[in-house]
Amino acid sequence: MTQTTPAPTHELSSTQHSIIVLGSGIAGLASALALSRDGHTITVLDRDAPPPATSADEAFTQWNRKGVGHVRHSHAFLAVLYQLLRDSYPDLLQRLLDAGCRELTFEDGLPATLRNTYQPSPEDQDLTILTSRRTTLEFVIRGYVADLPNVTLETGVRVRDLVVDTKTRPPAVTGVMAETDTSPLSARHADIVIDATGRTSQVPSWLAKEGIVPTEETEPCGILYFTRHYRLKPGCEEPSRGIVPGAGDLGYLKYGVFPADNGCFSITLAVPEIETGLRMAMVDPAKFDAACMSLPGIADWVSPDRSDPASKVLGMGKLASRWRSFIATENEGKQCALVTNFFAIGDAAIRTNPLYGRGCSCAFVEAHALAETLQANGDPQQRAIIYADRLEQAIRPYYDSMVKQDKSAMLQAERGVSGAKTASLKGRLMASFAEDAITPAVRGSTPLLREAMKGFHMLEPPMDWLQRPANILRILWMWVRPKATKKHLYPPKLGPERDEMHLRLDAKPATA
Repeated sequence: MTQTTPAPTHELSSTQHSIIVLGSGIAGLASALALSRDGHTITVLDRDAPPPATSADEAFTQWNRKGVGHVRHSHAFLAVLYQLLRDSYPDLLQRLLDAGCRELTFEDGLPATLRNTYQPSPEDQDLTILTSRRTTLEFVIRGYVADLPNVTLETGVRVRDLVVDTKTRPPAVTGVMAETDTSPLSARHADIVIDATGRTSQVPSWLAKEGIVPTEETEPCGILYFTRHYRLKPGCEEPSRGIVPGAGDLGYLKYGVFPADNGCFSITLAVPEIETGLRMAMVDPAKFDAACMSLPGIADWVSPDRSDPASKVLGMGKLASRWRSFIATENEGKQCALVTNFFAIGDAAIRTNPLYGRGCSCAFVEAHALAETLQANGDPQQRAIIYADRLEQAIRPYYDSMVKQDKSAMLQAERGVSGAKTASLKGRLMASFAEDAITPAVRGSTPLLREAMKGFHMLEPPMDWLQRPANILRILWMWVRPKATKKHLYPPKLGPERDEMHLRLDAKPATA
């Protein structure tokens, strides 16, 4: 909607603003949390009803989050987010732990080859994951944010459009058009509007009506995601760690077990899009469980003697990575904002493959980058440019690495279906470097594993550890060693071969 009243021509104060946040998922809550510390007056608008819950279990069974389709898929907070909570919001972290959320330490994730020789290091505390059901994480954070004195959470609010002053250059967002069941459509003004409505955000289409079209990079993830939740039987405990890890990649199937809160856990199976037979099989609860029982790393978790299913099989498809930017590059490389007083956070800005578990962590990183931007500069155009630059620095290395890995995984899946082998010398060398050098080197060295995990947890760029001379020497030494001297460092067999899995599940094999 085009605004008739011009936006203020003066620079916005770098101190306190009125801010409307669209959406109260993890990204919206992270925005309110980060911005509230600077004294801004924040209103969070959510179209969904409030949680009809007083506990984590009620949140899981009763909370209808139509606006968050993936709310009941497996989730974890990587170390970058755990550190942020630990260092900046210790009382929130304690609330999460009191609700049953779990701290999974670096030691908990050690491969069997390193457990007997592990020597703790202080830096290991910075490699902790926080995990639970997504509904528990959101339920607790929501309660914490709602208690903040300068934050108002409104539910049942349907936002229909943005209010945009197109007389300024660039155009400026000055509010939203919203309605409820009891109030008609009307304008609600604010200094700043944040889009945290997720991957299905309608905001770009509203901006497009005013001639504001962001640039977008989109790449397919190449997988479908299937998740099922379970609950341990009374008196039963989680299985002890074995030789086979609780997460792995068989090429035609990726799997992972996610310990959660209050005796619950979930298992996610990711199937390549090209594996049509497996995709169809996984929606059947019996076949999903059969697939899990065929994987040694998770079979003990889903044993009928240990746990019961707590949900149906939840599927998620049409997965794509997307980077959306509201910055344009003019002649001679000069950057300019397409719109001011507007920012996108979470999947509305940068959408990642859920396989890497970075969505929630990215949202928190983006929210705090925005808070820092508003403090650093008061000029609306500069704020837009600075925020975009902060995201490039903080998230771009992980995004580009992820896209590259996804393309490689799709190629591997295609070869699995067609039976084709890597023909080129370069391809064979790269495969050998990964299988005969990097993997056994990491599985045989705790210091090297620490280095690798820093990149995984977004604590440093993902490939930095592979550029350090000491790490390179370790890996090259492993590469030249005869296989017989390092056979104990190769990963154990993760599960059945592709054809066998199809037979077990009575799935029709895909054909190239």
